[in-house]
Amino acid sequence: MRLRTVLGEVPAPRGPVLVHEHLRLDLRGPRGRAPDPAASLDDEAAVGGELAELRRSHGLAVVVELTCLGMGRDAAALARISERAGVAVVAATGFYHGAFHPSYVAGSSTADLTRRLLTEIEDGLDGTGIRPGVIGEVGTGGERPSRDEERCLRAAASAAVRSGLAVATHAHLGRGGLVQLDVLASEGLAPHRISIGHQDLLDDAATHRKLAEAGAYVAFDTVGKSSYQSDGVRLRRALDLIEAGHADRLLLSNDVSRAGYLKANGGGGYGAVLDSFVPRLAAAGVGEPTLRLVLHDNPVRFLTSGEAR
Repeated sequence: MRLRTVLGEVPAPRGPVLVHEHLRLDLRGPRGRAPDPAASLDDEAAVGGELAELRRSHGLAVVVELTCLGMGRDAAALARISERAGVAVVAATGFYHGAFHPSYVAGSSTADLTRRLLTEIEDGLDGTGIRPGVIGEVGTGGERPSRDEERCLRAAASAAVRSGLAVATHAHLGRGGLVQLDVLASEGLAPHRISIGHQDLLDDAATHRKLAEAGAYVAFDTVGKSSYQSDGVRLRRALDLIEAGHADRLLLSNDVSRAGYLKANGGGGYGAVLDSFVPRLAAAGVGEPTLRLVLHDNPVRFLTSGEAR
């Protein structure tokens, strides 16, 4: 199995994979919202240094970087960070949720948006020739997508079917994941090519089971963000999913999305999953084969063949 990374196509390396991170982004001025001067991340040295340390301490192998259109993506910066850290980085294309849509989205059809995504997939990102290895984080802001968000979801699914890439979503505060799955699947995208995001922000084991039973990946991808959810709740819901027989649908990540989350600035950084959460899973009785499944095998399947169970 091979991954399409910012430094080219490579065999899937051994070691943990963080499936939902940001290494460079700018969300300071979305449409219709007051500017947030803190909502950016542009310290390549600090980011690269953290990833390199996690490679040394935990064998971190891959970071899936889900900064897409409208989020201040910089593919050239991702390549520099990957080289600095010695960690493979998978870049993304797609449309975030409505407040961050580029202005052309409102006047575009699903077919128009699909063509834009396929152009990036085939020709590269930001004029670099670096091709994305995933579509995401395709977002919705509530229980149901807006009309524009639904077209972006449908375009993502159509581009995924045509390109073979998988789709990762942003379900705001964990809400609306089942609707996202229905929309994406209605365009012919198999559920095992879909990761529904931010489900650790939703304290709802029944929804997690429904997503997993349908064959989708369930992303617990904001580990360490205690202002949104305690890791104690995340731990209980992750154990619920594992105990229900769905360890092969669980994905983990931190979603570092602003400079304040970096360790250099007093945050938990990119290590919350590997330094803290995984040891808590192990202490709760989750064995090494299951941890390897969640941290490596699941994300590699999601990014590559995504074969169903």
